[in-house]
Amino acid sequence: MSSQVHGAQKFDKAKRAEIAFSEEAMKTVQTIISRYPEGKQKSALLPVLHVAQAEFGGWLSPETMDYVASVLKIRPVEVFEVASFYTMYNLKPVGKCVLEVCQTSSCWLNGAEDIVKYIEKKLNIKVGETTKDGMFTLKVAECLGSCGTAPMLQCGASFHENLTYEKVDSIIENYKAEGKLRSYTDLDYKNTL
Repeated sequence: MSSQVHGAQKFDKAKRAEIAFSEEAMKTVQTIISRYPEGKQKSALLPVLHVAQAEFGGWLSPETMDYVASVLKIRPVEVFEVASFYTMYNLKPVGKCVLEVCQTSSCWLNGAEDIVKYIEKKLNIKVGETTKDGMFTLKVAECLGSCGTAPMLQCGASFHENLTYEKVDSIIENYKAEGKLRSYTDLDYKNTL
């Protein structure tokens, strides 16, 4: 792995040697890989990256991406190309809860910009920043597919729709009280309001 593959991120061989999926995560990864024909493991890359991101602190370090490449038997650059293309993958540390506010037409017309400003003020951060306690990161996202219930935000697998300032307060308080990492692999939808 070279710094060319990961841009400004440094690759640490010692950290790479320490990275391995837990037994439970590896079972999930093997189940995902088994859905594809032999030699086509690369097809499992998107869901495996979700598992890796959830397993290793909510983001994909160069070492984690190299590990995923070894599991899927593909080149590290192939993992980086995908991870750096999609906004759902984080290439730097983020908070336990990444609040992604949709900013496209329906949400924008229904007040998403005001919701973003409200969250920025409430959490004392700007878009792209993480709270000092490491709990929340605020992002804006392109269409999250909930135009009929705009404005909305996503946190991990949970959608929060028809947002108001009061709903945002409740969402933030619920996540803060829960205090755990939220990821795309949660799929429990308990926090969906």
